[in-house]
Amino acid sequence: MIDQVEKGLLIAGRWRPAAEGETFVVENPATGQALCEVADATPADALAALDAADAAQRRWAAVPPRGRGDVLRRAHDLLIERIDEFARLITLEMGKSLAESRAEVTYGARYLRWFGEEAVRIDGTWKVSEDGTARVLVTRQPVGPCLLITPWNAPLAMPARKIGPAIAAGCTMVVKPAAQTPLTTAALAEVLREAGLPDGVLNVIPTTRAAAVTEPLLRDGRLRKLSFTGSTPVGRLLMAQAAGTVLRTSMELGGNAPFIVCQDADVDAAVEGAMTAKLRNMGEACIAANRFLVHADVAEDFSQKLVVRMGSITVGDGTDPEVDMGPLVDERQRRRVADLVDETVASGARLRAGGVVPSGPGYFYPPTVLTEVPAVARITQEEIFGPVAAIRVFTSEAEALREANNTEFGLVSYLYTQDLKRALHMTEELETGMIGLNRGYVSDPSAPFGGMKQSGVGREGGNTGIDEYLEQKYVAIDAGAALERA
Repeated sequence: MIDQVEKGLLIAGRWRPAAEGETFVVENPATGQALCEVADATPADALAALDAADAAQRRWAAVPPRGRGDVLRRAHDLLIERIDEFARLITLEMGKSLAESRAEVTYGARYLRWFGEEAVRIDGTWKVSEDGTARVLVTRQPVGPCLLITPWNAPLAMPARKIGPAIAAGCTMVVKPAAQTPLTTAALAEVLREAGLPDGVLNVIPTTRAAAVTEPLLRDGRLRKLSFTGSTPVGRLLMAQAAGTVLRTSMELGGNAPFIVCQDADVDAAVEGAMTAKLRNMGEACIAANRFLVHADVAEDFSQKLVVRMGSITVGDGTDPEVDMGPLVDERQRRRVADLVDETVASGARLRAGGVVPSGPGYFYPPTVLTEVPAVARITQEEIFGPVAAIRVFTSEAEALREANNTEFGLVSYLYTQDLKRALHMTEELETGMIGLNRGYVSDPSAPFGGMKQSGVGREGGNTGIDEYLEQKYVAIDAGAALERA
């Protein structure tokens, strides 16, 4: 499929080379070898993409809701028809196993279907003013041209989660995919065009110069919305830049998810949930379990069983159907994970499984379990973004909550308990936007995805996800004449 994927910039309905003719290499993380070269956008290309989005905005906003929804539904159906092609493409450029890639295609397609259905449910209100002298009409309109910046760890689902509501709301957009994984976004754009999306509504600008390319867009008054998924430091920088034009922003940023196993938990279920929450996407997910907090009464039982399960995982090239877990995305990411593990062991933690960088090509790292992790270890404060479970022990509910909330992040928590009162109390006290209760997976197009504190602002998905792309307009209608007649 690589040969069939467009490798240029999509601007105003045409795939074209970068303004300066430069390209960059996309590599296969399982081999470290080049897959192809892709056009490397410049700031001039970015402004050309915004020109196209701005020119198409009025026409696209005028398309009836059903028409916008039908485009998304057709795109959903095309993705499902081509699930194997897209799964292989994701695996080649990002590394995850074919089974996980297929799951991502289904998940991403569901966002298109969900927002296709939400397009026809955009509503407003009509009421009598408090004093009766006016009628209050509230409508919702598309916010306008959007800049959508997506990460490499879910190269189809993350663009779909942003593009879907933008299309449904009637917004045009410029999409900047991650440099590691631009091919899947290009293929998704072609599916949307095939589904009937008009020229200029969706523009795609892969680049290795992200800061230089996005900065002029954020200063341009024609841009009305920024949606970013990525690290908290980059999110802070983008928010500061967006302040200059008071740009509407949505930020889905970093996480430091606690995975809490209480003394009454079903340990076997908790272990299976941990495998999902930790190893999904090789641990390269903002919602991956980062800190395992396990009650002292069940800590050794949980740890032993997790070591066995982690040891059963087959690591290798994700294109092999027998492989459970592929490589990390690049050498930089693998080195960071390995350094975190080595540093934690040096500080006194016990290595129970994994922890050794394998020889050979590709950016593989084994599923790893650490116990007796010191409270001050850097691994407890930073996103690991790799297949490493760092386990700490607690003895009271209050201690678990205190440690779980002791972070600047607040994206997701996981909690295993069979006590209803404990579950209600702890879910109310946990400072995260999402909680998996006796469940290691929380992503759902029909639910609001997002975090608290420095894990971001806004929500994607659910009934409120489309609100991020809509403005409210209030019209006060004088009712004086009607009052006089009465």
